[in-house]
Amino acid sequence: MRRRLSSLAILALALAPLAVQARDKLPPDAFAATMPLPPAPPPANGSIFQGSYVPLTSGGRAGRVGDIITIQLTERTAATKSNAAGTQRDGSIGLMPPTTGPLSLFNPSDIAAGGGQQFKGKGDASQSNALSGEVSVTIAAVYPNGTMFVRGEKLLTLNRGDERVQISGIVRAIDIGPDNRVLSTRVANANIRYVGKGEIARASRQGWLQRFFSIVSPF
Repeated sequence: MRRRLSSLAILALALAPLAVQARDKLPPDAFAATMPLPPAPPPANGSIFQGSYVPLTSGGRAGRVGDIITIQLTERTAATKSNAAGTQRDGSIGLMPPTTGPLSLFNPSDIAAGGGQQFKGKGDASQSNALSGEVSVTIAAVYPNGTMFVRGEKLLTLNRGDERVQISGIVRAIDIGPDNRVLSTRVANANIRYVGKGEIARASRQGWLQRFFSIVSPF
């Protein structure tokens, strides 16, 4: 019975990373393109010119569901952390027995004790990331306050695997340039993913058995 419980525990630990990956997996249409809505039928009001009103200043700027916006990836992050600590403590005690009186029969001697403690610690950490390029996305929703939810992806098939760039987030109409471009730093609640599949990506990851031992190892 004990051996069976141990086997079940090991199996649960081995399947834990797979369960986390399954929970974190996004739906297949999370970055799917959004098609434009069909035009509404014109009202029967007897007018010669039918259609929706478009301001002359808008030009060809994207602002409706299904319109295309180009996101310029200009992500660059850098973080540095350093800390240091040091402690030191010294202590001593001494005792001199008296040379006269009842204790004078003993050989007088000095009794002394001392101790010291010292600690020094230092830690440094740094990380930097950079991502540049362009990804064209489509407007999936337009909200009453003028902001728009955009999403899209780009798939590159190379000789040794596939590279996929995915992005979604909320942009403001004022941040969209005349050429329908917007910086990724202007995208609110941005979800930017850069993933790859193929032999190069597999070679840069640990095997499932090595990941298992990395989890259960106490060192």
